Amino acid sequence: MGGTVTVTDGKVTAAAVLPVVLRGRLAVVAVLAALVVVVLGVRYAGDAGPGRTDARIGEAAYGVGAPWWHIASATDFLGDPAGALLLLTAVLVGCPTVRRPRAAVLLFAGPGLTVGVTRLLKPLAARTINGDDNLAFPSGHTAFLAAFALALALLAAGRYGLGPASGTVLALGAACAAGALMGWAQVATGAHYPTDTVGGCCTALAVVPAVAWVVDRVADTRRRQPGGAGEQRRCPFREKLLAKKISRNS
Repeated sequence: MGGTVTVTDGKVTAAAVLPVVLRGRLAVVAVLAALVVVVLGVRYAGDAGPGRTDARIGEAAYGVGAPWWHIASATDFLGDPAGALLLLTAVLVGCPTVRRPRAAVLLFAGPGLTVGVTRLLKPLAARTINGDDNLAFPSGHTAFLAAFALALALLAAGRYGLGPASGTVLALGAACAAGALMGWAQVATGAHYPTDTVGGCCTALAVVPAVAWVVDRVADTRRRQPGGAGEQRRCPFREKLLAKKISRNS
């Protein structure tokens, strides 16, 4: 999932974590997602209760019985610091290819910065639930799981060379599925309103592509610098093997 390896002008180059074929489409998605967060944040700013849509959805999802309550609680745990660290560790141990520098940075920085953005936005929206001390919008738990799934999807799209359509479907599908799962858990346990979870998922869609782009820019800049940490020693034998591998896969 860390992306393929290419040989360009005699140099070994790591693939981008934000595939070039997806950059334009995900940039549009990121802008639209950011607009959704802003609109919802303004709409529910300062509220201490559910809106009409929240009430309808929440009535159907809140207070589920066993075994759904246990599933919702377990899903909620994945958004806690301990659960998030456990999830990240499991992926790093189980998928050796994500240990490449760019992939590892995206897996940690993407979800981490996404959650950080939700914490910055919560005081601005000042929407509360279950008391004045519990800021609700946007949902950090939902943002984390959606961001984590989106980061994995981007790495998979690059690793398997998916095209614009299939790569976009995979990225959006993974993020929305993870966001829907965590969103349901947050509503079922009474931790958030449904629109909070929409805001969390959209925060992930806005932040992760930007983080991936920055990771690529920084890595490429360091690689181009003479003697930089990203510069690779030229090895003709290795280059020939890589070139043959690429030609067989193409």
